[in-house]
Amino acid sequence: MTRIAVTGRTAVISGAGSGIGRALAVRLSRAGCPVALTDWNPDGLTETQAQLTGPCVTQVLDVRDRDAQLAWAQKVMAWAPAPVGVVVNNAGVVVSQLAADAVYDDDAWLMDINFWGVVHGCRAFLPHLIDQGSGVVVNLSSILGLLAFPTQTAYCASKFAVRGYTEALRHELHGTGVHAVTVHPGGIDTPITRAGRVRVDALGNTDPELFHRNFTTLARTSPELAAATIQRGVERGRARILIGPDAHLMNALATMLPVHYFDLVRPAMPIARRVLNAVANRSPA
Repeated sequence: MTRIAVTGRTAVISGAGSGIGRALAVRLSRAGCPVALTDWNPDGLTETQAQLTGPCVTQVLDVRDRDAQLAWAQKVMAWAPAPVGVVVNNAGVVVSQLAADAVYDDDAWLMDINFWGVVHGCRAFLPHLIDQGSGVVVNLSSILGLLAFPTQTAYCASKFAVRGYTEALRHELHGTGVHAVTVHPGGIDTPITRAGRVRVDALGNTDPELFHRNFTTLARTSPELAAATIQRGVERGRARILIGPDAHLMNALATMLPVHYFDLVRPAMPIARRVLNAVANRSPA
């Protein structure tokens, strides 16, 4: 397994205005990496930049915009005080709805960000990384890129797509000095559900605020631990990085029971509903 140098090299991170992206930017900046950060939210970018200790360049950017991503890559390569060591395509959103009556615009919005945003980020930076003969592309999939869950058809489709795209890319890059890594986070305590589009979830809930509260109740891994896991995994040359005990458990389930894993999950759904309802009823309004 090839060890990969990250410390001291330029790190490019999308979705850096909150969550894993922010935690990774702060961690790598403290490790001596110049960081180049994008997010759709200018306030989030400003808050992240205030926590950094080293060189930084930021840009408000919609990852769906291919031309903007290409222009951003040119800007970063001209600015970078050190060779680009890692490009992290992290930006993502969530939609929760049933496939039979899904809102098409919601699914298209999600796919454009979660999948095409990753593709545009890769295509923008890969020529530069290949030219320099080094670097790592890190693409954020999900626990739901390992197995599927009801009401998450579009999200699962996007994260399975990121997984397949990155694994194929890894094979293409063999011998170039450039690596491709897929990251599968479990439940991470980030605001992703706050900005999501929720019609109904797997427990039958239609309240977006309750959906968010339930997610944060179940999400037991901090963004900071996720960032540390990503950095260690990349430096150790991992091709696939799992984050959190839930990711490891679900990966094992999907491996052992590739068709019937949900037969074990389904009986727990009524219990989860009762527990989450009890927690919600105890929470202050």
